[in-house]
Amino acid sequence: RSNTKRWFFLDLGRAAAPTANSNMDSSDIPEYEYFVAPGPRGYPPLTEFLDVWEVDMKHHHEDTNRTSHKTHLYNLDSLVVRRGQEFEVNIKFNRPYKPDEDKFAVEFVIGSSPEYSKGTYMPVFAVKERQTAWAGRITETSENTVTMAVTPDPGCIVGKYHMYVAIVTPYGIRRTKREKSRDLYILFNPWAADDDVFLNDESERQECVMNEMGIIYHGSYDDIAERTWNFGQFNVGILDACLYILDRSQMPITSRGDVVKVVRQASAMLNSRDDDGVLVGNWSGDYTYGVAPTSWTGSTDILLSYQNTRSPVCYAQCWVYAAVFNTFLRCLGIPARVVTNYFSAHDNNGNLKTDIILDETGRIDRGRTKDSIWNYHCWNECYMARKDLPAGFGGWQVVDSTPQETSDGMYRCGPASVNAIKHGQMCYPYDAPFVFAEVNSDVVFYMRGKEGTMEPVKVNRSHVGRAVYTKTPGELTRKDITDQYKFPEDSTEERTVLEKAVAFGCTREESDPLPADVDLILPSVELAVGQDLELSVEFVNRSEQRRTVEAYVSGSVVYYTGVTSAEFLFTTPRVTLEPGQSEKELVDVEARRYMKHLVEQANLNFIVTGKVKETGQIVTAMKVVTLRKPELIVEVRQVHEEMTATVQFTNPFSFNLKGVYVRMEGPGVMLPSFRYYSLLAPNTPLVWTEKFYPQRAGTTRIIASLDCPALRQIYGEKSITIKP
Repeated sequence: RSNTKRWFFLDLGRAAAPTANSNMDSSDIPEYEYFVAPGPRGYPPLTEFLDVWEVDMKHHHEDTNRTSHKTHLYNLDSLVVRRGQEFEVNIKFNRPYKPDEDKFAVEFVIGSSPEYSKGTYMPVFAVKERQTAWAGRITETSENTVTMAVTPDPGCIVGKYHMYVAIVTPYGIRRTKREKSRDLYILFNPWAADDDVFLNDESERQECVMNEMGIIYHGSYDDIAERTWNFGQFNVGILDACLYILDRSQMPITSRGDVVKVVRQASAMLNSRDDDGVLVGNWSGDYTYGVAPTSWTGSTDILLSYQNTRSPVCYAQCWVYAAVFNTFLRCLGIPARVVTNYFSAHDNNGNLKTDIILDETGRIDRGRTKDSIWNYHCWNECYMARKDLPAGFGGWQVVDSTPQETSDGMYRCGPASVNAIKHGQMCYPYDAPFVFAEVNSDVVFYMRGKEGTMEPVKVNRSHVGRAVYTKTPGELTRKDITDQYKFPEDSTEERTVLEKAVAFGCTREESDPLPADVDLILPSVELAVGQDLELSVEFVNRSEQRRTVEAYVSGSVVYYTGVTSAEFLFTTPRVTLEPGQSEKELVDVEARRYMKHLVEQANLNFIVTGKVKETGQIVTAMKVVTLRKPELIVEVRQVHEEMTATVQFTNPFSFNLKGVYVRMEGPGVMLPSFRYYSLLAPNTPLVWTEKFYPQRAGTTRIIASLDCPALRQIYGEKSITIKP
């Protein structure tokens, strides 16, 4: 049997070949395909029939193809369109087109093994009698030029196609040669009702697909901080870099029209743990061989570096993973947003309990306490239909590329239906139990006896998943979406959901120890880096009898993941309270004790535990204090078309800052750049001015960061409006 393929009319099958898994590979499609055997003088010439002189893809930014498909911002010379929506190409022949005599098709090919049956080879015809999954029609004829309208199937493969024009003659097919100018990128389409990513809310589409500038929330629940991030999904090279990520994963081309498969594959590929993916995670505080996670200001440098070097980029933590993943999703047309969960549980036992172990005196046993509560954790939500799930579980889905736990053997998470998480439907793929625990775990304090027995002495059911935030569409404010993940605390619905989760196998602490009749209160604190603090610990006796509390006050420098870097404070006050009495213990916190232990997030974690002598009950209180950082000033000036951005910073400390990196970029107007300063002496100013020429008009921001081993996460920004 011959291996020759009839590209134009149908796929006749082919010999066994490796699965096509690279969008950059292409097949060598023949320019001539004859229907007849060669005669004595060889094949008959096909040049005397209809010929193609020119093909105009109408790919310029101002052309209707780009504007109607909302792809005019992509900085590409090729045409970029969205599936399920019509676009036009102009074909100029050597003579006027005669519908009754001439037959031609526009062919679209993707990957190295194009086949009609697999959707990797798609001919599009101009006549109604011969239509394929991609609709075609002639909308205009003018002299020798025909305007052909093409509508890709709303479920077609997403990626980079090559386009050919094939003409049928009595003896065979004559086809245009491959030209780069005829390459075509097809993306997911949240504006098309038949696409699985259809989102019927224009403000959400503008925010979650078109907006290049994001706000990522961090800090602590009662002291929320924010930073601006340049997603840069339309920047030069970013679309190809995103397609390269799928190529690097060896994802079959034929699977790339399925949004569930695409986001799940990308969730694994954004981290480097098991597949040499995009980003190397690092929570150690030592970033000698890469860029500190707190130094990045956008996704552009990361994605281009990964594609150019073919090596994972150093380094990332959860918000960097989420921000770069968000760029990937928006770039391919999948509505996406970065979400922050405050007090996010990460337990090591796969249950709904975060276990904190106390010794017999009521002091935390750090050697045996393995579970951690992250001050915050960032992940992504993307919008899609879930045809693999029952009705009602489509919409927003959690995807998380931070490597925490394996899923089907790889470090990835999702897509998990937010609605399934809210209603405790743990049986639906993918990874819903893990996300459910992140927002619903109980904090259980266990008293460890001398014999090793473990007795629950206090259960806090409302600490974890205290709030879930994302950016408000079209505004610079945060949106509370906690109610999309869980019902109100102590409501009937919440109890029903937790019972359902337990029925699906999630273990939960069933005991409910009586609360102590002594309360512990830690106030909210605002503290700048380098300042001393007088911490007030208030004890309140709510009983009608005298109470004596032997307490332990611990102050630690912690990473935002809740992991302790160093304990700098420990004191053991003893308080005696008369009935109804309250008393405040003042604890001096000296800056010199915590400064030498600071890590990049600059969080101080105060934990007070104690035991009531008369009742044996345990009292606890926890407070995370996020230190205020010095100011980074950004100024922007414009002289005619040229603009300048200036970053200013003064070292406020009594010691040198060494190895200082300053980064700056602006969504849509300024590409990323950085400067390095080996040393910045005390009270010494730093001034850096960078020239740039805006790429387009509109309102945007210049974003800057300053980072060095002794001082992390210093940000500044300036809003600007570029006039047309």
